[in-house]
Amino acid sequence: MAEEYFDVVIVGAGLSGIGAAWHLQDKCPEKRYLILEGRDSMGGTWDLFRYPGIRSDSDMYTLGYNFRPWKEGKAIADGPSILKYIRETASEAGIDRNIRYQKMVTAAKWSSEDAAWTVTTHDTVSNEVIKIRCNFLLMCSGYYNYEQGYLPEFTGRDSFRGEVVHPQHWPEALDYSGRQVVIIGSGATAVTLVPELAKKAEQVVMLQRSPTYMAAAPDTDWIARLLQWLLPEKTAYSIIRWKNIQFQRWIYWQTRTAPQRVRKKLLKMARKELGKGVDFDKHFVPSYDPWDQRLCLVPNGDFFEAIRNGRAAVVTDTIAEFTENGIRLESGQELEADIIVTATGLDLCVLGDVQISVDDQLIDISTTFSYKSMMFSDVPNLISTFGYINASWTLKADLTAEFSCRLLNHMTDTGMRQCTPRLRDDERGMAGRDWIDVFSSGYIQRKTHLLPKQGDRPPWLNTQNYALDKKTIGEDPLEDGFLQFCNPGNK
Repeated sequence: MAEEYFDVVIVGAGLSGIGAAWHLQDKCPEKRYLILEGRDSMGGTWDLFRYPGIRSDSDMYTLGYNFRPWKEGKAIADGPSILKYIRETASEAGIDRNIRYQKMVTAAKWSSEDAAWTVTTHDTVSNEVIKIRCNFLLMCSGYYNYEQGYLPEFTGRDSFRGEVVHPQHWPEALDYSGRQVVIIGSGATAVTLVPELAKKAEQVVMLQRSPTYMAAAPDTDWIARLLQWLLPEKTAYSIIRWKNIQFQRWIYWQTRTAPQRVRKKLLKMARKELGKGVDFDKHFVPSYDPWDQRLCLVPNGDFFEAIRNGRAAVVTDTIAEFTENGIRLESGQELEADIIVTATGLDLCVLGDVQISVDDQLIDISTTFSYKSMMFSDVPNLISTFGYINASWTLKADLTAEFSCRLLNHMTDTGMRQCTPRLRDDERGMAGRDWIDVFSSGYIQRKTHLLPKQGDRPPWLNTQNYALDKKTIGEDPLEDGFLQFCNPGNK
């Protein structure tokens, strides 16, 4: 049987993949595309994670697509609402008709002779191996392992008689009513779980090695609601989106230029929210500067309220071992637990762990340089979506999708079928820097050696700067001397 051929294959039917498909349909309507999704439903993160209280940690006016206004009341939205938004976007645009589910992409091989990728998929139901050919590959598979989260080795893990749960695979039938719950971790997931579980549990303890910055904010943007009432939908959305982007940029810029001032303000706000009765210096004063790790948003101050009313507590210590009845700490204290939740983070992976080869040469992505944080040196016709760490993911996803369409149209207009980022002669001795070098979170640091490198000059920088990216990605010429175009092979 002949292998099917598409102009573009999109890997992943999550927030990024659905957005990429919408832009492709809108700006490159003549291109025939297919979305391959390894799971049995769309939505990515927002379909996979089902733990109680799951919500965004970015406002939906910027986490939402630039082409589809967010209409719900809450700016900080719950997981089911975000999943509904993604599904409605796909359904309204007919994107859902172009998705093939349970097709796990395992390898992609580029042939310069044919100017085509051969994408190998594994059908997770039938175990059949299916190969599909395409000219261009858009990797929208996210940045972490969907099969499992990060779980450190805990001494005595098997001796614990209760239940151990990782938030990435929350059991639907788990009953935590009236039970003692210990949550290991202090990131966004833990901060979300604490107030939600505290509604029913007898007691919730968040066990952390070190404190995290937290900031309370309303989950409803009342300025946005007013503008939505006064103005046409798209006009209001554009203004709100611009306002929130500028606010995000200003906050991040402040953390880079005046970290101590921002630190003082954040700690003052948290101290006020918590009131008296907690050891604030021990449990809520981080050792790092703001935004060296992601800031935890606390909608409506719900986490702080759970601590104030005594339904939840924070313990700062390290784990010695699991015991039959809970966790023994290095200090000697033992935390009793019926349920232990390991909110210990994500297991980062690169390009969905797809094996990439070019002309029969296996590519180690960690040895490549990243072109505008989207493409890889000497790898043709492949664009990868990786959102911002200091702003909403979708801001970068939209820019990446729009660039993809601009590039595809340019190649069509010029009759070119291959586009490859290449270092120029004077850049071949350029020292490689960590692709993300301003972020100390564990999930990045554990796997930074697998990521591509960034250089010391454009376009080999991963700027993490939306305003700059909007110009360099959205407006700079494609014929820049770094992207090399040619027309090999036949379709």
